[in-house]
Amino acid sequence: MFIIAGLGNPTKQYERTRHNVGFDVIDLLAERYQIRMGERKHRALCGTGFVEGQKVLLAKPQTFMNLSGESIGAMLNFYKVAPETGLLVVYDDISLPPGRIRIRKKGSAGGHNGIKSIISHAGTQNFQRIKVGVGEKPQGWDLADYVLGRFPKEDRALVEEAYGKACEAAALMVQGETDKAMNLYN
Repeated sequence: MFIIAGLGNPTKQYERTRHNVGFDVIDLLAERYQIRMGERKHRALCGTGFVEGQKVLLAKPQTFMNLSGESIGAMLNFYKVAPETGLLVVYDDISLPPGRIRIRKKGSAGGHNGIKSIISHAGTQNFQRIKVGVGEKPQGWDLADYVLGRFPKEDRALVEEAYGKACEAAALMVQGETDKAMNLYN
């Protein structure tokens, strides 16, 4: 089983914010592959199905962003999944412009508290990621206010396009084609 986790914050208040792009990509994957996201387990909203023939657990941790590792760590332990080979995390990145994605096989948290939590609970930083660009915080803005804000209308089409790219990349990655995904989308 491959775990694909999208990071975000639960409740309607945070829907379609920059910080919830991971949830949005999971929703699109679920729609594309007809995976019902109705199970509540491991402190996450989950759905099990197949992406390009690979069994997957799609997950949206309901712990709030900064505690995402609690939920993902529980999934890794329960399903006996090695993060290095069976975990893919999708999340927001302020260093990328809207519409861009970046794929990594491993790496540090880079200041992202959700990723810090996952590294802490997984015991490794060696897991695959898809970063979705949300744009740089404007000078003088508080970072939390920025990432918890919604995209301006002019960025929305770019972001929707990035979600599609992220889904295509995830489909390649669960098939063991991470290098191909990196060549196509980085």
